[in-house]
Amino acid sequence: MAAAILDVDALRARFPALASGVAFLDAPGGTQCPQSVIDAIGSYLRESNANLGGAFAASRRSDELVERAHGTAAGFLGCRPEETIFGQNMTTLNFALTRALARTLEAGDEILVTQLDHDGNVAPWLELAHDLDLRVDFVEIHEDTTLDLDDLERKLTERTRVVAFPLASNAVGTTPDAARVVALAHEAGALAWADAVHFAPHGPIDVAALGVDVLLCSPYKFFGPHLGLAFGREVLLRAWRPYKVRPAADEPVGTRFETGTLAHELFAGFVAAVEYIGEVGWDAIQTHERALGQRFLDGLPGRCTLYGLETMEGRVPTFVFRVAGLTPREVAERFAEQGIAVWAGDYYAVEAMERLGLQPDGAVRAGFVHYNTLDEVDRLLEALAAL
Repeated sequence: MAAAILDVDALRARFPALASGVAFLDAPGGTQCPQSVIDAIGSYLRESNANLGGAFAASRRSDELVERAHGTAAGFLGCRPEETIFGQNMTTLNFALTRALARTLEAGDEILVTQLDHDGNVAPWLELAHDLDLRVDFVEIHEDTTLDLDDLERKLTERTRVVAFPLASNAVGTTPDAARVVALAHEAGALAWADAVHFAPHGPIDVAALGVDVLLCSPYKFFGPHLGLAFGREVLLRAWRPYKVRPAADEPVGTRFETGTLAHELFAGFVAAVEYIGEVGWDAIQTHERALGQRFLDGLPGRCTLYGLETMEGRVPTFVFRVAGLTPREVAERFAEQGIAVWAGDYYAVEAMERLGLQPDGAVRAGFVHYNTLDEVDRLLEALAAL
């Protein structure tokens, strides 16, 4: 069967920001939006901007949009609409959900996180440990940034209540063996709590196939607006007492955790973003991204030190590296002058950077998504060589 082919020039024309000439290799921090997402947000504000539950037409259209957004989220994540939850962003949602779970925890209970995690899936647990006398421990990574599953197995105990882990590292791009992590967590009687923020633009998510109990992601990382999205198994959501105002509805169950009036215009943008991904197709996206990543790996100058896997197996096309003689910030600033957008720092991947000995300056991070081109990869490599 022939590999899916991506018409990159045609799809780039759908992204207004890409016409600027800037090589946006900053996707790990947030992707650009196609015109359809921009139009959907504007259309809502022009035609349907109202709060929910009213008798008038704009309010009814808003009700319909919210229902549609939950249905779209269910299709994107592989669950039922009532198991989906929207919020301001992943981190805010994670603090809310972990606090609700915390009402079921006791002093001495244990939480496992990993050295690959973004701090959005670490700090909420550390704060609960501070408040409730819980124990948080870190599952280690190998030198090549793969997750040490033997260490995970050793650290699981009868008091482990949650294993929190990423589907892909937002720093080094490594994708852990999620099936094995979930299996080990469940064998120990613990919940599997997945951060899919960095994985979501690179491949399909199916929470049922993964077997996770909670999963969180961010539409602004997959061509949508700034928003947070979570899945929670219905039996868990019904078992947790949410932090919410008294008049707020209890059904559908996921909306118990959606506090206040959300940004409905962003729901419209989210729906359009998922529709865009469906039009492009994951096969074409992944084939093209693999080519981009391989091009980068094959051409990386010797003066650069790459941290993480040196193959496209077991990773997404996100790379961190250092350039001899220059700080990461100096590299990023020089590239910015040339119209190349990359990141410098630790990207909230505090533990990974500590483990790799990259603090306090962090590293340079370049990340590719399907709207990037081989020419942009070559442009980056030429700029690195010129340094």
